[in-house]
Amino acid sequence: MTEPPIGDELSELRYEVMYLLNAPDQSIEEFKKIWAGLGDSIVVVGGDGLWNCHIHTNDIGPTIEAGIEVGRPERIRVTDLSEEVMEERWVREAAEVGKIDERVVADEVPCAVVAVSPASGISRIFHNLGVQELVLGGQSMNPSTSELLDAVERAPGEEVLILPNNSNIVAVAQAVDAETSKTVVVIPTISIPGGLASLLGYDPQATAAQNSLTMTELVDGVKVGEVTQAVRPTNTGVGEVATGDWIGLDSDGICSIGSSLTQAATALLEQLVDDHDEILSVIAGDEATDADVRAVTEWMSENRPGVDTEVHKGGQSHYPFFFGVE
Repeated sequence: MTEPPIGDELSELRYEVMYLLNAPDQSIEEFKKIWAGLGDSIVVVGGDGLWNCHIHTNDIGPTIEAGIEVGRPERIRVTDLSEEVMEERWVREAAEVGKIDERVVADEVPCAVVAVSPASGISRIFHNLGVQELVLGGQSMNPSTSELLDAVERAPGEEVLILPNNSNIVAVAQAVDAETSKTVVVIPTISIPGGLASLLGYDPQATAAQNSLTMTELVDGVKVGEVTQAVRPTNTGVGEVATGDWIGLDSDGICSIGSSLTQAATALLEQLVDDHDEILSVIAGDEATDADVRAVTEWMSENRPGVDTEVHKGGQSHYPFFFGVE
């Protein structure tokens, strides 16, 4: 697929505004009409007085004020989309060439992080959470020990953590420590959501051993799931799978089957998310349409209204949805 020129990537609408809105249900139609004049990519889902609201706009103030007029906005988040696009391009190119441009080399730290990432959007998220070096890889393209070693040597720290983010890559990552004079510790992340969650405990000023304890504990507290399409028929504990069926998998294997992506995804969420959970992170792949993402967020609003849902554009292939539940 040919990359669009950078000018095409930059939308005329610069900001993404998201918030939870406490407002009477009868006021939402008028609220949507006001927002329709302020931007696009509008998503307003929820009910019973609580609404998840998302818009791309150039008018941050009026977008928030519209919520104040009908209720009480909270957890307001504003993202500069132009900065995200530029950063995503940098991360994508860094992964493709296997190194970071000299203009943006990270500062030296006691403990750095190398992460394996299957797609540019996921790479951007990893970079935002503190990862200094990225290695392209995933379920169908495992990196070699040599590729991971090169990333470790480039990493700006004498101690380095590796996030393999796939069960097939853990053993390869563990072989790196014997090949370098640096201290290398592998955080045994076997999924992208687990890798992202672990970074919430990363402290670049701490030792690799200290980080390992904190980050591994966070990984253990995350429930993960993914949705993909079956490439061959098989029998499972939840029924027969035909080639082309959509399947939802948790850490124990296949737990949902659907004729459509959203059917398999919501059936997976039915089992993965309970009312005691706090946050669902959705990482949408390149096969997940806006309608698919809306179907997931609307299902969560209707069936798990007490759980916050965060959507990220991962851009990964073969897996339209990665889910992480905390």
